[in-house]
Amino acid sequence: MRYILCADFGSTYTKLTAIDMQDLRTLGTSAAYTTVQTNILDGYANALDKLEKDIGRLDYDKRLAASSAAGGLKMIAVGLVPRLTSNAAKLAASSAGAKLIATYSYDLSDAELAEIFDYKPDMILLSGGIDGGNKDVILNNAEKIARIECSFPVVVAGNKSAADEVARILESGGKEAVITENVMPELNKLNIESAKAAIRELFIRRIIDAKGLAEANAMMSLEIIPTPLAVFNACEALSDFGTLTAVDVGGATTDVYSMADGLPENSAVIEKGLREPFAKRSIEGDLGVRYSIDSLIKEAGIERIAAASGASPEDVIEHSRKCAQDTSAVFPPGSTDAKIDNALAGECVRISMNRHAGRLETVYTNMGEVQIQTGKDLTKTKYLFGTGGSVINSDAPEDIMAKALYSKADYDILKPENPKIIIDRNNILTAMGLLTRVDKKSALSIMKKELMNKEDM
Repeated sequence: MRYILCADFGSTYTKLTAIDMQDLRTLGTSAAYTTVQTNILDGYANALDKLEKDIGRLDYDKRLAASSAAGGLKMIAVGLVPRLTSNAAKLAASSAGAKLIATYSYDLSDAELAEIFDYKPDMILLSGGIDGGNKDVILNNAEKIARIECSFPVVVAGNKSAADEVARILESGGKEAVITENVMPELNKLNIESAKAAIRELFIRRIIDAKGLAEANAMMSLEIIPTPLAVFNACEALSDFGTLTAVDVGGATTDVYSMADGLPENSAVIEKGLREPFAKRSIEGDLGVRYSIDSLIKEAGIERIAAASGASPEDVIEHSRKCAQDTSAVFPPGSTDAKIDNALAGECVRISMNRHAGRLETVYTNMGEVQIQTGKDLTKTKYLFGTGGSVINSDAPEDIMAKALYSKADYDILKPENPKIIIDRNNILTAMGLLTRVDKKSALSIMKKELMNKEDM
């Protein structure tokens, strides 16, 4: 095996990376507009033509691909208690590479059912109840989901005592039901691998056809997987070098990955709630510098963005209008628009990390002051990786990524304090995540060579 071609069918661009497996290096990369509206292989052919002009025509031994085209894998998680089974379902969906568009808890209301219908999800993950525990809520929610008049499969990952009956209810409503192990078989105990595998299998078997990727899938050596899952795989592999956090800033979403146990650094701190997994992904669907720019500005505050960019609030509003009209807009380095873009990307990083990292709360009891941690303590994270077009194409990527660091302004949020910041300048994380599927050792060698200097190790 000498040459491997990795493809990433994105919502805006189709990106290719050629890999030399003998010399363990990337030979070149290219990108072209994704042509999902016509034939997705047109964009692939355009990107391949650009690549061949740079490195020549090669005979590839394997072709591997990931996709987030047409909005990626849109998924909804339904659970019982927000901080327990709903959160477990959310972690399972996110780690499988899905774009989690909504999470619901307790009995679904009529208004929530209407929302689900409007969302037209590709898939629902239905959980609820520990094994042998509450069955009523998951059975009730199954009956309601079965009545929704649109087609999608349902992964059943709740109380095993109710699983067969839940599947029968869903199938009676014309829904495909796939039973997996409970995402929370015991209180505060996560078990997401079975659900994650089922989501990936459904993506391969059903969603590829729905997204118009069947022809592209037939060309590949292995089945196409969701792009976030490929990045997740790359980050998991990189954790061999030490704990890390990675932030992927895009036009529509911002994804955060953390590879760390996240246990309290201070032995006096008490953990509360669900202990999160070593490998965690969160996705923020309202944080993006193009498609989600309006919600990003609303969340960050227009005055904050103006101050960070040195622009006026009116400039920020005008920038938002330009981006809404042309989601592929690229601005000259140093221009006011480029500075606003940097500020927007920085806010994506700051807000998404605030949501992803754990928190420390001081509680006063009869025994005195007690500190309680919920979520993961990432303060001692060794590496911080920045990727995504908004970061790697910026003239100040390190400044953008610095927004992920611990700050006194957010003193209770356990973000990285002093990590080594590494920028994925050649946008290879997705390709390396794909390569781990066939040769993890070689993927690690290439990432070590092309991402990390010797002094970083």
